[in-house]
Amino acid sequence: MFAIAFLFVGVLCDGFKSRRRLEAEILVLRHQLNVLKQRAPRRLYLTWADRALFVWLYCGFPRILDAITIVRPETIVRWHRKGFSALWRWKSHPLGGRPQIGKEVRDLIRRMSFENPLWGAPHIHGELLKLGFDVAQSTVSKYMVPRRDRPSQTWKTFLHNHADGIASIDLFVVPTIALIFAFLILGHGRRQLLWFAVTRHPTAEWLARQITEAFPWDRAPTYIVRDNDRAFGSVFRRRIQAMGIRDRPTSILNACQKQTLRRWPILKR
Repeated sequence: MFAIAFLFVGVLCDGFKSRRRLEAEILVLRHQLNVLKQRAPRRLYLTWADRALFVWLYCGFPRILDAITIVRPETIVRWHRKGFSALWRWKSHPLGGRPQIGKEVRDLIRRMSFENPLWGAPHIHGELLKLGFDVAQSTVSKYMVPRRDRPSQTWKTFLHNHADGIASIDLFVVPTIALIFAFLILGHGRRQLLWFAVTRHPTAEWLARQITEAFPWDRAPTYIVRDNDRAFGSVFRRRIQAMGIRDRPTSILNACQKQTLRRWPILKR
């Protein structure tokens, strides 16, 4: 850290030096680097502050890669990409998912499922609502007793049975001079792009307005598949609930979901 501080002090002092003196110093420094490069070990130890300085200079002046000698230029580019990925991984980390229901409710679901083998999740969900337990039907399906004659619906089966009523939404970053956020909606039925919009400041209100403009009147899908990005706030969730759309957030893609997404030609670009 002290070396970087002295470096910035030296930059301030360079403003008072003549051009010929600066050129002579650059020539001497380059020669010293060539000498040290011949005698230095094959792998240098760089602290996180040194890497951050290289990445910061690369972001402001990409042409500095021509002057890099102690590390390879592609190494600095890799550091920059890893930092960019770590930043957006931190900003979009899941908030913990839905809260777990009480143990007595879970035991009641298992008991009703075990004692009534002909009852499915909709029937048990309706009985729980009559008893005053406000739980989702998907939660009931999760805690039902598994039976061989009543296999649970897999993700692949769900996509196959409800493809015409499913739409996938995603918000991703387009790295340009200024960061631009792109929002798109894909229809699973015909595998086509239904809506596309860009903005520099994505908010829950803006995303809710995009859903309204993409599905006017009675053309809204039955299900929306999305990730757990924090941009999809309470305003967005209330809007799709008011439109009669069932929200299906998923934070981790399983094998069937990845196989489905690979079939979309637009996602390969």
